[in-house]
Amino acid sequence: MNITELLVDLHLQENEATARADELRHRIAHFSAALTETEARLTDLATTRKIITELAPTGTEPDPPESSTAYQTIVDAFNQHPDQAFRARELHELLDMPTDEASVNITRSRLGRLTRQGFLTQPGRGRYQKRT
Repeated sequence: MNITELLVDLHLQENEATARADELRHRIAHFSAALTETEARLTDLATTRKIITELAPTGTEPDPPESSTAYQTIVDAFNQHPDQAFRARELHELLDMPTDEASVNITRSRLGRLTRQGFLTQPGRGRYQKRT
Protein backbone atom coordinates (compact mmCIF):
# COMPACT_ATOMS: atom_id res chain seq x y z
CA MET A 1 0.00 0.00 0.00
CA ASN A 2 1.49 3.34 -0.97
CA ILE A 3 1.06 6.68 0.77
CA THR A 4 -1.74 7.86 -1.55
CA GLU A 5 -3.83 4.74 -0.91
CA LEU A 6 -3.17 5.05 2.82
CA LEU A 7 -4.33 8.70 2.83
CA VAL A 8 -7.47 7.82 0.85
CA ASP A 9 -8.22 4.97 3.26
CA LEU A 10 -7.69 7.26 6.27
CA HIS A 11 -9.95 9.90 4.68
CA LEU A 12 -12.73 7.26 4.19
CA GLN A 13 -12.38 6.09 7.79
CA GLU A 14 -12.49 9.69 8.99
CA ASN A 15 -15.69 10.32 7.01
CA GLU A 16 -17.28 7.16 8.45
CA ALA A 17 -16.27 8.15 11.98
CA THR A 18 -17.63 11.67 11.45
CA ALA A 19 -20.95 10.27 10.19
CA ARG A 20 -21.14 7.87 13.16
CA ALA A 21 -20.35 10.71 15.61
CA ASP A 22 -23.08 12.86 14.03
CA GLU A 23 -25.56 10.00 14.34
CA LEU A 24 -24.63 9.47 18.00
CA ARG A 25 -24.92 13.21 18.74
CA HIS A 26 -28.40 13.14 17.20
CA ARG A 27 -29.38 10.14 19.33
CA ILE A 28 -27.95 11.79 22.46
CA ALA A 29 -29.98 14.93 21.74
CA HIS A 30 -33.11 12.79 21.28
CA PHE A 31 -32.49 10.85 24.52
CA SER A 32 -31.69 14.08 26.40
CA ALA A 33 -34.99 15.58 25.31
CA ALA A 34 -36.84 12.39 26.29
CA LEU A 35 -35.06 12.36 29.66
CA THR A 36 -35.94 16.00 30.31
CA GLU A 37 -39.59 15.30 29.47
CA THR A 38 -39.70 12.22 31.70
CA GLU A 39 -38.04 14.03 34.61
CA ALA A 40 -40.62 16.82 34.30
CA ARG A 41 -43.39 14.20 34.40
CA LEU A 42 -41.84 12.62 37.50
CA THR A 43 -41.73 16.02 39.19
CA ASP A 44 -45.40 16.63 38.34
CA LEU A 45 -46.40 13.22 39.69
CA ALA A 46 -44.45 13.71 42.92
CA THR A 47 -46.02 17.13 43.43
CA THR A 48 -49.52 15.76 42.78
CA ARG A 49 -48.96 12.88 45.23
CA LYS A 50 -47.67 15.30 47.88
CA ILE A 51 -50.65 17.65 47.50
CA ILE A 52 -53.18 14.82 47.64
CA THR A 53 -51.46 13.33 50.70
CA GLU A 54 -51.63 16.71 52.46
CA LEU A 55 -55.29 17.28 51.55
CA ALA A 56 -56.62 13.76 52.16
CA PRO A 57 -58.07 13.19 55.62
CA THR A 58 -56.11 10.64 57.62
CA GLY A 59 -57.53 7.21 58.32
CA THR A 60 -59.95 7.16 55.41
CA GLU A 61 -58.09 4.92 53.01
CA PRO A 62 -60.50 2.39 51.48
CA ASP A 63 -60.01 -1.28 52.11
CA PRO A 64 -58.54 -3.33 49.30
CA PRO A 65 -61.30 -5.03 47.26
CA GLU A 66 -60.60 -8.49 48.66
CA SER A 67 -60.86 -7.17 52.24
CA SER A 68 -64.14 -5.40 51.52
CA THR A 69 -65.65 -8.72 50.48
CA ALA A 70 -64.47 -10.35 53.72
CA TYR A 71 -65.85 -7.49 55.79
CA GLN A 72 -69.17 -7.67 53.97
CA THR A 73 -69.37 -11.43 54.60
CA ILE A 74 -68.79 -10.86 58.32
CA VAL A 75 -71.37 -8.07 58.52
CA ASP A 76 -73.89 -10.20 56.62
CA ALA A 77 -73.41 -13.04 59.12
CA PHE A 78 -74.11 -10.68 62.03
CA ASN A 79 -77.14 -9.26 60.19
CA GLN A 80 -78.55 -12.80 59.86
CA HIS A 81 -77.99 -13.46 63.59
CA PRO A 82 -78.45 -10.03 65.22
CA ASP A 83 -78.98 -11.28 68.78
CA GLN A 84 -76.18 -13.84 68.83
CA ALA A 85 -72.61 -13.18 70.01
CA PHE A 86 -69.81 -14.97 68.19
CA ARG A 87 -66.19 -15.72 68.80
CA ALA A 88 -63.94 -15.43 65.74
CA ARG A 89 -63.55 -19.21 65.45
CA GLU A 90 -67.33 -19.75 65.76
CA LEU A 91 -67.86 -17.23 63.00
CA HIS A 92 -65.40 -19.13 60.80
CA GLU A 93 -67.26 -22.37 61.43
CA LEU A 94 -70.60 -20.71 60.66
CA LEU A 95 -69.28 -19.30 57.38
CA ASP A 96 -67.35 -22.46 56.42
CA MET A 97 -64.10 -20.48 56.44
CA PRO A 98 -60.71 -22.06 57.25
CA THR A 99 -60.19 -22.42 60.98
CA ASP A 100 -56.39 -22.31 61.01
CA GLU A 101 -54.93 -19.87 63.53
CA ALA A 102 -53.69 -17.36 60.93
CA SER A 103 -57.11 -17.05 59.27
CA VAL A 104 -58.90 -16.72 62.60
CA ASN A 105 -56.43 -14.01 63.71
CA ILE A 106 -57.15 -12.02 60.56
CA THR A 107 -60.87 -12.24 61.32
CA ARG A 108 -60.21 -11.13 64.92
CA SER A 109 -58.50 -8.07 63.53
CA ARG A 110 -61.44 -7.39 61.22
CA LEU A 111 -63.90 -7.84 64.09
CA GLY A 112 -61.91 -5.34 66.15
CA ARG A 113 -62.05 -2.82 63.32
CA LEU A 114 -65.79 -3.32 62.85
CA THR A 115 -66.19 -2.79 66.61
CA ARG A 116 -64.18 0.46 66.51
CA GLN A 117 -66.27 1.63 63.55
CA GLY A 118 -69.47 1.01 65.51
CA PHE A 119 -70.93 -1.89 63.53
CA LEU A 120 -70.38 -4.42 66.34
CA THR A 121 -70.19 -4.46 70.12
CA GLN A 122 -68.17 -6.66 72.45
CA PRO A 123 -70.48 -8.06 75.13
CA GLY A 124 -67.58 -10.08 76.55
CA ARG A 125 -63.91 -10.60 75.95
CA GLY A 126 -63.41 -12.18 72.53
CA ARG A 127 -67.13 -12.14 71.76
CA TYR A 128 -68.73 -9.91 69.13
CA GLN A 129 -72.34 -9.03 68.46
CA LYS A 130 -74.25 -6.75 66.11
CA ARG A 131 -74.83 -3.30 67.58
CA THR A 132 -78.54 -2.78 68.27
